[in-house]
Amino acid sequence: MKAGDPLELQVDKAVYRGLGLARHEGRVIFVPGTYGGERVSATVEEVGRGFARARVLRLLEASPHRRASPCRYSERCGGCAYQELEYAEQLRVKQAILRESLQRAHVSWEPEVALRGSTERGWRTRARLHVDWDLGAPRLGFHEEGTQVLVDVLECLQLSPELMRAARALLAALAETGPLGRSVRAIELAESGDGEERVACLVTDLSLVAAPGLAGLGDAAALTGLLVVPGAEARPAPVLLSGSPYVHATVSSLRFRAHQQSFFQANRFLLEPLVDTVLRLLPAGGPVLDLYSGVGLFSLPLARRGDAVRAAEVHAQAAADAVANAEAAGLRNVRVFAKDVETALRELPPARGERILLDPPRSGASRLAVRAIAERRPLSITYVSCDPPTFGRDLQLLVGQGYRLAALEALDMFPDTFHVEAVAHLESA
Repeated sequence: MKAGDPLELQVDKAVYRGLGLARHEGRVIFVPGTYGGERVSATVEEVGRGFARARVLRLLEASPHRRASPCRYSERCGGCAYQELEYAEQLRVKQAILRESLQRAHVSWEPEVALRGSTERGWRTRARLHVDWDLGAPRLGFHEEGTQVLVDVLECLQLSPELMRAARALLAALAETGPLGRSVRAIELAESGDGEERVACLVTDLSLVAAPGLAGLGDAAALTGLLVVPGAEARPAPVLLSGSPYVHATVSSLRFRAHQQSFFQANRFLLEPLVDTVLRLLPAGGPVLDLYSGVGLFSLPLARRGDAVRAAEVHAQAAADAVANAEAAGLRNVRVFAKDVETALRELPPARGERILLDPPRSGASRLAVRAIAERRPLSITYVSCDPPTFGRDLQLLVGQGYRLAALEALDMFPDTFHVEAVAHLESA
């Protein structure tokens, strides 16, 4: 088999990263944009060791769950893998992928994986849109899957119409500024949970001296805050040009401040169910070590129910947000440490009856961190993950260190995409 070979394939199932899995002469073939039960005419694009990747030329037999995409950009934009799949089937596919990730990691879980769905439109409160000036008029949008080719997007169904209008208005204002505007390579957006606050950060090639020349653009886009990152190479700290850098969200009657650069869960509709799930699975009473704690989304509700919480967050701005949020809520049983997780595990001694909560980035926890967690012998471990493969990998390590998976639930924090949020609770075996 070689690149360019034509194939007719029967797709067995959907697998992670929005791929369909087929087989040809004993070789696994990954086919983007296909679903289980479909038959396609395809051409080989890449051949690897034991697998190949193919591109669909023609859909010969469609899945009964395939739908006309509600998004006009879905054929080109790489932002959504499941726009052409009925939403109920998306949930079924994600449940199966989670289960398969655990099976591949040899982590035992027999019950059905409970998966809570989301509203499909306007759920996303944070986004990075790329800017391209090469064809005369500026373009704004997302890259095609696996390429640097920009798809000019006038609307994105993930974003609220108001946030998308603000982004397009900001682009139009940039076009009026000449060379200053043409230095902008991306626009990073953050919106409050209620949609009343919208903050943008311009990622530019400008020098720190020249960057303030863009300060007046926030008013043109009706933004509540505008920041700029001068110099695309080193990625220095952003500079506030106007307004406030913060957006807010109220979750479980607690008000959270989040800087535009701080990590915060993006699905406005499932924030409260996510926090409720974590609090329900994590046993009450006693000390909690919250790792990758961000702005305190879990730390504050845990402290309010009476737990003594130590929170570790390496991002200084997010840690500062967490401190401010705890102070605003009057919670004195939260201590925030601006440290990376490995350092926190090394420097913060285990507490008697400690429970550990971790919500790592997509890459998962480091092997060093997982081993250090297990060596502390916490009473329980609650793990929040948005990436099934790294989730399975880390659970496998914890199970190997004497823990068992006692509870597993999931939330579709990223509808129409291949991502899914899982919450696992582990206890000593």
